[in-house]
Amino acid sequence: MSKTSGFSMGRRSLMKGAAGVALGATLPAGLLRPAFAATQQITVADPGGPYSPAFRKSFYDPFEKATGIKVVNVAREAEPTAQFKAIVETKSYTWDVCTLTLSARDILMKQNLLEPLNFAAADVPGLMPESLTSHWMGTDVYSTILGYRADKFASNAPQSWADFWNVEKFPGRRSLRKNPIDTLEQALLADGVPLDQLYPLDVDRAFKALDRIKPHVAVWWTGGAQSSQLIQSGEVDMIALWNARAQAVIDGGAPVKINWNQGLYSIEGWGIPRGNPRADAARQFIKFCADPSRQAVFTEVLAYGPTNLDAYKSIPKERAQALPTFEDNLKVMTIAKEDWWGANRSKMNERFNAWILG
Repeated sequence: MSKTSGFSMGRRSLMKGAAGVALGATLPAGLLRPAFAATQQITVADPGGPYSPAFRKSFYDPFEKATGIKVVNVAREAEPTAQFKAIVETKSYTWDVCTLTLSARDILMKQNLLEPLNFAAADVPGLMPESLTSHWMGTDVYSTILGYRADKFASNAPQSWADFWNVEKFPGRRSLRKNPIDTLEQALLADGVPLDQLYPLDVDRAFKALDRIKPHVAVWWTGGAQSSQLIQSGEVDMIALWNARAQAVIDGGAPVKINWNQGLYSIEGWGIPRGNPRADAARQFIKFCADPSRQAVFTEVLAYGPTNLDAYKSIPKERAQALPTFEDNLKVMTIAKEDWWGANRSKMNERFNAWILG
């Protein structure tokens, strides 16, 4: 699932209590304030937009206060793998840490471009197993879900992708993403493939299912902002979109609801360019971001799930229920298989684009 820049972003008032916790008391085990830290600085590449202030409040400023290591953030490109590779190959380390989706992580790992983190799961208790590898740590989870207008479906809401495909029982204007990623999975789920048996994708079956819904798709959206506007304005009645895009609309007062059933989630996190001379400080920063209290603050700003599930101990239940890794939501979804997409993305893009035009 390539969602490197378009996943956003419901805003919400920050919990005053969490913001006031003394940072020294919440410093993760093993994170020390080195004597030379006051002169150190790391540069972190993030997606920009609302991510930057969210990271600043939850991670950057608290880390700087706790360690003395200054964090400067810059916006990376939507797909940062080429930038990342150039940084390593030229040894011009303009970044020390960068946000990476699973697909970007896998590309960089295959090319041996990531620095080892040198800490294990036991050092960061509470993390989801999928959110830690030897060279990468996930900090937030996003999901593609079914959003619908509650004013349109007040008594008979769609509960699955089969319902989305059922235009007789659930009449209304529909919108899907103009991209094979997620869309092929949704077509298979609509056609009756069990959630835990999606991969490897039966591509021919998926396109046959898409043939059935194609005449009823009013808009094929291409960007996260467009998806939000479509459901917020009521131009469409149901839509496949990223959960935080839907949550932003809900937080804004629109009569929109999220159905988590058969959602597809993925994870974004941090990686360090291989050979980075400030790798030790970068590792400290990444480990700091595993702290559940810090991740809880992040979820107050952006509606992404924490990867450290202990964060839910300090997230109000109303907000927790709006996040992908909340237990009731997570158990009805599945993680998108980036290894399948890594091997098939180019072919699927070509076939999907031809199908859209056909």
